[in-house]
Amino acid sequence: MRRLVLLMLLAASCRKHESGFTLHGPVPAFSAALEQTTGVALQPGHRLQLLDNGAVFDALAADVGKAQRSINAETFIWTNGTASDRVLDAIKQRTEKGVICRVLLDAVGSAPLRDELIGKFAAARCQVRVFRPIPGPDNAARNHRKVFVIDGRVGFTGGFGVDDKWLGDGLSKKNWRDTNVRVEGPAVAQMQQSFAENWQEPAGDFLPASDFPRLEEVGPAKAAFVRSDAAPVVTRAERLTQLAIAAARKRLWIENAYFAPSHAILDLLGRQAAAGVDVRMVVAGRKSDSKLEFLWAQTDYGELQKRGVRIWEYQASMIHSKTMLIDDSLLVIGSVNLEPFSLNKLEEGAIVAEDEGAARKLATDFEEDCARSKEQK
Repeated sequence: MRRLVLLMLLAASCRKHESGFTLHGPVPAFSAALEQTTGVALQPGHRLQLLDNGAVFDALAADVGKAQRSINAETFIWTNGTASDRVLDAIKQRTEKGVICRVLLDAVGSAPLRDELIGKFAAARCQVRVFRPIPGPDNAARNHRKVFVIDGRVGFTGGFGVDDKWLGDGLSKKNWRDTNVRVEGPAVAQMQQSFAENWQEPAGDFLPASDFPRLEEVGPAKAAFVRSDAAPVVTRAERLTQLAIAAARKRLWIENAYFAPSHAILDLLGRQAAAGVDVRMVVAGRKSDSKLEFLWAQTDYGELQKRGVRIWEYQASMIHSKTMLIDDSLLVIGSVNLEPFSLNKLEEGAIVAEDEGAARKLATDFEEDCARSKEQK
């Protein structure tokens, strides 16, 4: 239903928005290229943990349970159920000790906010705000970011919402397949900033300085959080996607829930495959929650396959991951879908990292997902 609402809101838009932006030429040192393209550079000192499917709630509840100052969360979907109860129970234990909880929900994604859930937020002492109520000046410009930040030191992002379909193992129709990441290190401040700017719209206030502690280096990974906003010409989501594709020299493995990208992205994928890069994609199959976008995706397969791109449709459940694995150590995990909403109209965010250990985990997950998918011929 939420996908249908968004499709109706953007019905006047063409299927593939063309920004006129296309990256050309070889990509220099990736961090420098990232800074030129999105305004942020990779920083050292991070520790990343990939969290598949329902495992995100195990880690999230554990970190929330240790909160000392604040719990800040923004998400597209938050519904009443087992997942919500688990998160709110953990929050309540900390707010009773004086920890501040702020929750920002999108007006479309989390609608309708029913009385029972409102009551549970109140019982957990959460400050809850709604992002861009409808009607508004641009009803299609929604907040699709998924960001939780605890004490300004630990961050979570990925494709998950707080809803029971993200529980389980991603192997049945009722349990979606998704990929998320827990982050420690300097990029958490960028995640906190993305929450802060969105929180200002409905609330009008600032986070305290204590929500931005000094962050030390805690691990071997280099990382950055890239945020994207709606833009009339080209967004950071489009820029980041093109850069990640163009940076690949050996391998480019993509999982994405909704595949209807710009012509520039399609051409980049084809050019990379034709140049000898191992380009593979796992996309939604017939269990997609958006049949229209599933059909749109299939219309692009032919040209990509002719140029050497291999494509699988996930069969076990709805695949909701938004990941990119580039060569041996570079990865992107976040909320960005490869379709017009994410690439042009939505508030989005993604962790970009160089981490060989996380890349190996993501590669293993990708191969397992291929085994649960049907390759398109």
